[in-house]
Amino acid sequence: MCIGSWQLAVGAIVNISQSPQIFDKATTQKESSHVSFPRSLSPFCHLSLLAASCDHFKNQTHCSLSLSCGNKPNMPGLTAPSDYSQEPLRHPSLIINAKEPFNAEPPRSALISSYITPVHFFYKRNHGPIPLVDDIERYCVSINGLIENPKELFMNDIRMLPKYNVTATLQCAGNRRTAMSKVRKVKGVGWDISTLGNAVWGGAKLADVLELVGVSKFSYCTQKGGKHVEFVSVDKCEEEKGGPYKASIPLIQASNPEADVLLAYEMNGEPLNRDHGYPLRVIVPGVIGARSVKWLDSISINAEESQGFFMQKDYKMFPPSVDWSNIDWSARRPQMDFPVQCAICSLEDVDRIKPGKVTVSGYAVAGGGRGIERVDISIDGGKNWIEATRYQKIGVAYVADSLSSYKWAWVFFEITVDIQRNTEIVAKAVDSAANVQPEKVEEIWNVRGILNNSWHRVQVGVGRSKI
Repeated sequence: MCIGSWQLAVGAIVNISQSPQIFDKATTQKESSHVSFPRSLSPFCHLSLLAASCDHFKNQTHCSLSLSCGNKPNMPGLTAPSDYSQEPLRHPSLIINAKEPFNAEPPRSALISSYITPVHFFYKRNHGPIPLVDDIERYCVSINGLIENPKELFMNDIRMLPKYNVTATLQCAGNRRTAMSKVRKVKGVGWDISTLGNAVWGGAKLADVLELVGVSKFSYCTQKGGKHVEFVSVDKCEEEKGGPYKASIPLIQASNPEADVLLAYEMNGEPLNRDHGYPLRVIVPGVIGARSVKWLDSISINAEESQGFFMQKDYKMFPPSVDWSNIDWSARRPQMDFPVQCAICSLEDVDRIKPGKVTVSGYAVAGGGRGIERVDISIDGGKNWIEATRYQKIGVAYVADSLSSYKWAWVFFEITVDIQRNTEIVAKAVDSAANVQPEKVEEIWNVRGILNNSWHRVQVGVGRSKI
């Protein structure tokens, strides 16, 4: 409903409805002070009402405004720097694989020091300078595309929706790439085994957010033909020629509350920090980390999957026969779920120990919400196997796919073995769908070096003998 004439700081008098989709703050004619606009409007723009009377707006949520902006830029709540001069501080023990953009992982021993990964030890994966929040009150996310009721949502709007905490492991598709590159050269950041982390993510379910724009839960397609939900960041990526990072997931997944896709504003009970997407990011559990877009700018419901670089020309799984001379990106679909995976974190890939009892421990995780049915350990290079203990909560028996287990989160494993001579210790996991890690990395080698889930091997030397 329209509420009369208002005086804006720029001097224009218009009739508007009092809607958070149009203004953050409003002032009466008596106050006549500055009005804060969302990023799609500039306080330097000249506004004109596109209707003749308030009667026209009785059933409208807000008035339509036309605007013609001058040469001054918009003033968004979240911006992407053009250089790396304002990067956040990071923990000094992180293993840095690239400085600009910043990409780093924790030491493997630190990774399993806590079931919930501390924020400062959570891997950092970036494609450009870290965005800055200029004005959190001005920040909003636009939801548009093939829907009936496009909206702009501010943080307060999102916080008013039911909040959910989802314990979920994010894993970069390039985790363990370094081992794959030893077979044949691959392209990408040289990650070891720690490019994943487990956190408690807090926020609104995307399924609830989509209902605000007229998309029902468990929708496969909107009335206008939208089948995919694209997330667009504000960061500037070299791969996108200075444009923003983009990714998408199917609408049926986005609108399914049981898929636990979040618009997250908290990590481990605290507001997201800049490295991890402050003020708002997407969390897509069970899927490679590349789909969990940080620094969210907009959500678009489209007929086709995102055409962004990281959906169309990256993060696709090719056979070993494909190299850069014969690659056809259109021949493969974008990778979504990550495969069953495990790694030993209590020992380095080449390590030395004293003879006797040794604890072998690490993580195991499977994509798509599948649990870990078994973790097998060999202390003779894979000839014989013994089963390790699995757990998520200390003192609570872990049962794969049980309602008491975290379906999207990793499992820790542990076993004590007797090592008296030089040997190779091997770990492999089996998920609840009976998927097992492949024995050799050569079998799954691919030109981008993604999804290396081959058996994890460590070479152990006993005493002073040579390995």
